Amino acid sequence: MSQSNPVGGGSGASGGVQANLQLQGGAAIVAPVSAFPGGVPGNALVVLPMNKVDEQFMEQIKAGPVALQIDQMWQMLGFNGPAVQVQDAEGRPLAIGLEDLIAGLEKHWNEDQSDLGRGRMLAQELMKHGRFEQAEKVLGKIVALGGEGEDWMALGISQVQQEKWDKAEATLRGAQNLLKDSPFPALHLAKVFQGKGDAVEERKMIEQAIQKAPNSVDAWAFLYSLVERTEGEEAAEKAVEELANTEANQKTAAPFIAVQGLYAAEDDKRDKAIAFAKKAVARNENDPLALVCLSALYGQAGDIDAVIDLLSKHEGKMTNDVRLAHNYFEALFQKRQIERVTKLLNALAGAQNREVKQFAMERSRFVAQYLQQQQQKLAGTRKA
Repeated sequence: MSQSNPVGGGSGASGGVQANLQLQGGAAIVAPVSAFPGGVPGNALVVLPMNKVDEQFMEQIKAGPVALQIDQMWQMLGFNGPAVQVQDAEGRPLAIGLEDLIAGLEKHWNEDQSDLGRGRMLAQELMKHGRFEQAEKVLGKIVALGGEGEDWMALGISQVQQEKWDKAEATLRGAQNLLKDSPFPALHLAKVFQGKGDAVEERKMIEQAIQKAPNSVDAWAFLYSLVERTEGEEAAEKAVEELANTEANQKTAAPFIAVQGLYAAEDDKRDKAIAFAKKAVARNENDPLALVCLSALYGQAGDIDAVIDLLSKHEGKMTNDVRLAHNYFEALFQKRQIERVTKLLNALAGAQNREVKQFAMERSRFVAQYLQQQQQKLAGTRKA
């Protein structure tokens, strides 16, 4: 999906950029507002620097738009490092420079290292922003201070990211002992053995994860990817099918959800993706994810009637799953089945699920605006 995010800011002489400029991708413009003589584009994001912009930069933009590196832009806006979104004490979103955020979390953690929650917050941000070496040090201290299984696993993941295969293996074995029912330590161990070039142990770990959690889509995707990498696509499909048809796995749709997901991104494999998505629904028609996947694939293929036919039998599930509600609404609206759309939104408005309720409110406003526009067009036609 493409995005258009022009950024306008500052003041100065016109740079001659047209207001109707159409940009695709992650494009950004830093320019005086006067550079848009026809008005600032409707999709623009106007950003105001927190600090005074230096005179040299102001002289540059007087000549027109200026190309900046991302780091330069954040620095100009007054952030110490790239901006990241956090919440204040009252839950309101705010942006802060990454370096300032990490420094603040480090200070908070160093003030009281008996509070492991502080260390976990710091480690989480470090991991999120790819600072795995720093995260490893923090997580190592948390583990030493009595950390739980999740801490061991996070430490192992930080070591996997640095390709410290032996350390990661030892750490993740510890995580396995503490998280006996979780498939994830085994899946991360599979990555370790992939890094070591040991396909036999890699597959052993993947199958161990599937045994612990047959409904883990990730585990089935790992199995397909391993066999596809070593033996080819046909062998990968066969391996998934064979294990999926064993007695322990006959009731889960996860194997086929995993395979369709791997094919769904490729246009030339959409038919195969649909075939596997159908198998997932046939295996368990009450699995919301299976329904979401198949309906999305029908939508991509332009078969809106198939989306409606599939999801019309599952309207009751939509009060708890906004993904199903979204796909069904979009299909009905594309067909301009306004009466059914209205009935759906009224039902969703009474949902206990906050996300579904919010979706219903937003789409209700959208439909009301659409109907108002249609009435105005009709009135204009009659006057003409």
